[in-house]
Amino acid sequence: MAIKLKLQQWVEKHWYAAQPGLLKWLEPLEKFYLWLVKQRQQAYLKGKKTAYHPKVPVIIVGNIHVGGSGKSPLVAALAKHFASLGYKPGIVSRGYGGKTSHYPQQVTSHSNPAQVGDEPLMLAQQTGLPLAIDPKRPNAVKLLVEEEGCDLIIADDGLQHFQLARDIEIVVMDAQRGLGNEHCLPVGPLREPASRLSSVDWVIFQQTSQAINPYLAVELKAKLKNPLQSYWLEFSGWRRGDGHWQKNCPFTAGQTLHALAGIGNPARFFKQLTDLGLVVIEHPLEDHAKLCSQHLVFNDPYPLVMTAKDAVKLQPWLNENHWVAEVTARLSEDFLYKLQNRVADIYKHYIN
Repeated sequence: MAIKLKLQQWVEKHWYAAQPGLLKWLEPLEKFYLWLVKQRQQAYLKGKKTAYHPKVPVIIVGNIHVGGSGKSPLVAALAKHFASLGYKPGIVSRGYGGKTSHYPQQVTSHSNPAQVGDEPLMLAQQTGLPLAIDPKRPNAVKLLVEEEGCDLIIADDGLQHFQLARDIEIVVMDAQRGLGNEHCLPVGPLREPASRLSSVDWVIFQQTSQAINPYLAVELKAKLKNPLQSYWLEFSGWRRGDGHWQKNCPFTAGQTLHALAGIGNPARFFKQLTDLGLVVIEHPLEDHAKLCSQHLVFNDPYPLVMTAKDAVKLQPWLNENHWVAEVTARLSEDFLYKLQNRVADIYKHYIN
């Protein structure tokens, strides 16, 4: 596991450098990958393959690069926002990291993360809204619309999953990493060329205490259909392993603690904690890492803080020395107003 993580870190170092370094020798594979991407897109554009649409508004929240960018908190915030407006939103996911005997499968707050995946379970617990998983997302959408009566679908990831037709595409980007070396896999981190951003509806990034990447701040804006958007990821509560919950941070500035993060960008979580004045002993893990009780064992009395995504897999072993940092995405009123107006227009189109 340690070797795999180090290899991942080495690759990412070159992905997010100005030049790809030794990875440039993989450019023939990048060209072949781009050819495959184009062929797949053309198959849907020319009607050789048919995309499914449920005749209710469909919002895709995805990215064009590999790894975490803060999609799930945004999905949760959007779903709860539209629920507050009277919609009955449903969330669909591939269910990455889970393995179940049948699909599609509905996810509840009591589902097994080994079967449904860590992110879907986390979203089900955070929103309390209908959620279904299936590697073939149209099947999950059909379940939610036909059996749960959902009148709005929000897909967690799936920008490149063209089997599911969509009305709105929102791309989430990392404010510091940006597009990295701007190469596609395997030379760079991109799943699609940077030009793809000109066709999506909104590009949004997580605002942090660090300055935004100059590329995002200047060059990228000229390519987008709508102004670049941002959101804040805030600590909204702290849940102790024994069930106690409180809104305010339970630690004081200068206090030392362990922090565990098996997410796409662990450094972002650690930075949020150090911004609170805490002394953090970092324990980064690969995204969607398999966790067990041994991950909670340290040779000191310091408390341990983890993400909600990791907590769903560690819940059976948590105690009063373990804390889960719950986060919420805070979106601008202007962005929400424009988005909800778009959704309202689309909804009217399908019901008329």
